[in-house]
Amino acid sequence: MGFFDFGTIFFLIAAVVIFFQLRNVLGRRTGSERPPFDPYTAARTDKDATQKPENVVSLPRKRLPGEPAPADAYTAIDAFAKPDTDLNKGLRTIKDNDPSFDPKGFVDGAKMAYEMIVMAYADGDRKTLKNLLSREVFDGFVAAIGEREAKSEKIQSSFVGIDKADIVSAEMKGGEAHVTLRIISELISATRDKAGAVIDGDPETVAEVKDVWTFARDTRSRDPNWKLVATEEED
Repeated sequence: MGFFDFGTIFFLIAAVVIFFQLRNVLGRRTGSERPPFDPYTAARTDKDATQKPENVVSLPRKRLPGEPAPADAYTAIDAFAKPDTDLNKGLRTIKDNDPSFDPKGFVDGAKMAYEMIVMAYADGDRKTLKNLLSREVFDGFVAAIGEREAKSEKIQSSFVGIDKADIVSAEMKGGEAHVTLRIISELISATRDKAGAVIDGDPETVAEVKDVWTFARDTRSRDPNWKLVATEEED
């Protein structure tokens, strides 16, 4: 008992008292306590609960037979082509089969395609042409390019711009939408023979070119691209 002097006994009693006081103040863990509050985790949880999935996209759908069109479905078409005309009716029919169709947007895209096709033909760029032309038109273009190459002839072209591009007709042929445009463009073009002599056109003169081109798209396909299916040069 020599080791347990008064000082030692005092400190032991004090330690026991402090232990029980802390136990009463802090309590014991029972397993049902709420976890500590994390403002960052809570913020993320609330955001995730209200945020819509990013991979969900609402796409325009084709109307069912007999289903009435929304009141504003033809607003853009009526502003583009006079109501009750054959052109307006044709554009409306395409809109019925392809809700994403917009005539102004179509013309803008057709103008870009026109320039790409004209320059790809001059350069003999078969790869670009294949993506923009129907099989029949592509075969015709490639045949002309092959004939030109066999004679070692080259086309020297500079695209100046498009003065005018108007839709002249629109219709559905089965599931295919067909839109025909009259395009007036300016082009500097000359064909040179093997020796470099000009055999057609003029490398110094801007010529006005008038074309009537028809583009088509299968509205049943997921592919949104239109392709050139017919060409006609207007005198």
